[in-house]
Amino acid sequence: MQTPSQPRRARLADGREILYFDDAGSAVGPPPADPRALPDREPPAELRWDRLVEEWVIVAGHRQARTYLPAASECPLCPSRDGRHSEIPADDYDVVVFENRFPSLPAASPGATPRGRCDVVVYSSDHDASFSGLSEERLRTIGAAWAQRTAELSVEPGVASVFVFENRGVEIGVTLHHPHGQIYAYPFVPPRLERMLNAARAHADGCLGCALLADELADGDRVVAATDHAVAYVPEAARWPFELHVVPRRHVPDLAALDDAERGRLVSLEADMLGRLDRLFGVPAPYMAGWLQAPVGDGRDLVHLRLQIASPRRAADKLKYLAGSESLAGAWINDIRPEEAAARLRDAGS
Repeated sequence: MQTPSQPRRARLADGREILYFDDAGSAVGPPPADPRALPDREPPAELRWDRLVEEWVIVAGHRQARTYLPAASECPLCPSRDGRHSEIPADDYDVVVFENRFPSLPAASPGATPRGRCDVVVYSSDHDASFSGLSEERLRTIGAAWAQRTAELSVEPGVASVFVFENRGVEIGVTLHHPHGQIYAYPFVPPRLERMLNAARAHADGCLGCALLADELADGDRVVAATDHAVAYVPEAARWPFELHVVPRRHVPDLAALDDAERGRLVSLEADMLGRLDRLFGVPAPYMAGWLQAPVGDGRDLVHLRLQIASPRRAADKLKYLAGSESLAGAWINDIRPEEAAARLRDAGS
């Protein structure tokens, strides 16, 4: 595992941690203090075991009170300026990570073994920015932040898996428009990663992720873009109308295992793919983008790092909804052939 660069650290008024990651060459001082008088933290979320399907379910009733689609003038992720104090005390910043005020995962009381953590990752002080439009320097800073948090959270007691992701668009359920993502440090291995592990264990000949990548490159129909370090393709059995996997050519378990150059190119390829989604229909695409990383413990050597991007937009004026077959039976139906989706994404290149 690489040793990512370290951020500037501080605490918010209620004790939550905040970390500032700076672009190369930024002239910065010590982190400013948080002058707010915040209430005590909300009661923690809880984990419940669903015996019927043997999966963990997170119950987080306190999140009903979280901020919901505020006006830009009231955005909690914008810098603190002109007498208005946000979640970020600085009057400007590059990339900021802080503990979510309304976390989805249960955390133990101070001094006890933590059970999970939810971080917010703010990509820019510009409220109207988007991931695909950020500079290469900023993308490198975000990648470094992801790697640092992955490495640090992976050694926390009780953490089993670290998931880095972004949701964009009200169609997805986003509650804040400011460009940001999240990091969940789960106290369990989430179901999709568990199924990936089971498939990897059953694959008799080396890494399943490497084999899938080789198959996609040999076929070629679903490959959208390929560089010396990574490949973006539509998976053969894509579930979503427009779904992409971005996979490093080198077998690595997580973002922290990449060197700075590899990670920078990989994050740039992600931005390229997100830009193509926007160009498909000429409007900002709703999407989910998440890095599926190896678990912290057993099976770490089996998982090949990959980014999964999925958009529910199937036409300019149509969305895919998860109805009975998908939501209740777990059997997905895709309205667009993956080969057609790949061709359209190739044509949407800049």
